[in-house]
Amino acid sequence: MLRRPFSVLRAELAASYAPDLQKWLILAPIIGATTGLLITALILIILDKMWPAVLGYFLHHHWAIVPGLVFGFVVTGLIMQFFTRDPDEHSTEEIIRSYHERQGGIDMRPFGAKLLAAITTVGFGGSAALEGPSIYGGGAIGSWLWTKLRRFRLEPRDRRIMLICGAAAGMGAVFRAPLTGLVFAIEVPYIDDLAYEALLPSLIASVVAYAVVASLLGAKPVFDFPSPSVFTGKDLLWCALLGVAMGLIVMAFAVVFRRFRTFVVRWKIQHWLKLVLGGFVTGLCGLVFLMMFHGSLVPIGPNYEAVGEVLGKYHNTFELAVFSVLKLVATLFSLGTGGVSAMFVPLFLTGGTFGIAFAQSIVHSSSFELYAAAGMAAFIAGGYKTPLAAVVFVAEATGGHAFIIPSLIAAAVAYAVSGEASVSGDQRRGHEAGEKESGHRASNYERPTAQAGGKRPASVSNLHNQEKQDVNPQGVHEVPIEGGGVEEGSLP
Repeated sequence: MLRRPFSVLRAELAASYAPDLQKWLILAPIIGATTGLLITALILIILDKMWPAVLGYFLHHHWAIVPGLVFGFVVTGLIMQFFTRDPDEHSTEEIIRSYHERQGGIDMRPFGAKLLAAITTVGFGGSAALEGPSIYGGGAIGSWLWTKLRRFRLEPRDRRIMLICGAAAGMGAVFRAPLTGLVFAIEVPYIDDLAYEALLPSLIASVVAYAVVASLLGAKPVFDFPSPSVFTGKDLLWCALLGVAMGLIVMAFAVVFRRFRTFVVRWKIQHWLKLVLGGFVTGLCGLVFLMMFHGSLVPIGPNYEAVGEVLGKYHNTFELAVFSVLKLVATLFSLGTGGVSAMFVPLFLTGGTFGIAFAQSIVHSSSFELYAAAGMAAFIAGGYKTPLAAVVFVAEATGGHAFIIPSLIAAAVAYAVSGEASVSGDQRRGHEAGEKESGHRASNYERPTAQAGGKRPASVSNLHNQEKQDVNPQGVHEVPIEGGGVEEGSLP
């Protein structure tokens, strides 16, 4: 008599938990937990040990800033030149390119070297933070696990999903913001679309990675944001105007960065020598600012502490403007010359300081945190073409949930004003990626075929409707394997 009810229940459960869902309920937590442990190690090494010691020394010995940055960047350059196949391919850009062009394949042989290069880039004061190695590390773990588990009926398309799944876990863990990790990971591959197929696995992995980091390091928001104040309809209009200004500034920065990166990639000198220039100018930015304005605020390094500094203490408009400009210059030379990481936090911080300056000098408002949040969201949305992730990040990582509406307005306006200018050279339009997967080459970043001698020339992209051309800013070599992807390696 009970056989029929149990058979019905079994059928309902089978329908509710389809094989595809069952697969991700197993794989995504594995990816999330593994990535969470990796991100915990990176946070402890860079943010808890290395950067506080380096920053303290720099603040007491200003003369050491430039040689310290040059030393760290030379080490980064030597690691990337001698221990990686392509020193210009790493971080977020490698994940985006792998998703579009290699079916999610990542060469794992330089995995350890790239993480070490990220540690020396950020730990010695490069204007970058941990999101680059976190996204790369998580994505690489997801891709690598596919090679080890594909015997269990994994499909080739699952590798791309596991890549994005790992990237979401890395982003969610490093900022202790799981929703941000999910939204950014599915949003960043495209200029105008989302990687929908990775939604559920990315959500699971991001939450698990966050839980691992929170259990080991605490769940407090990464950035110290003051308690939010109320806003009015007039504030929303000012936030829209701020979005226009941020969109124009970040568009100009994206174009300059892409052209500068093009020049550096084509520059026929040793890779580590390019980093000498990067370290020198980055250090000079920090030294000049400290000579102009005494204090602990400095436009180099991961700058997590700077968010609380600019919001918790008064800084005049001129100081904030100088900080923002020098922060962008330091980011340009840190990452444009080959430093290993990404610029999510530099864009976030620059937008925040511009927002406070805007509130002080134009709006004459005391709600600095409101305009800081709006500026942060606007700068990220315009720079990375990720308006949803920008707003979610401001809410999650800062605790400023009351500013979601102003941030959304500023982000949407900045996204529209900045057009298709992006700091990423590998993002695609949604329909172009679809055409490419159907066998048509529709990317804005055309890659010429290999020439004599076995070397592939720098890839060329059409920026702004085929009018401006530049080299893809994150490397030029591919390592194909059977069935797509890159040559497999093993974790070091």
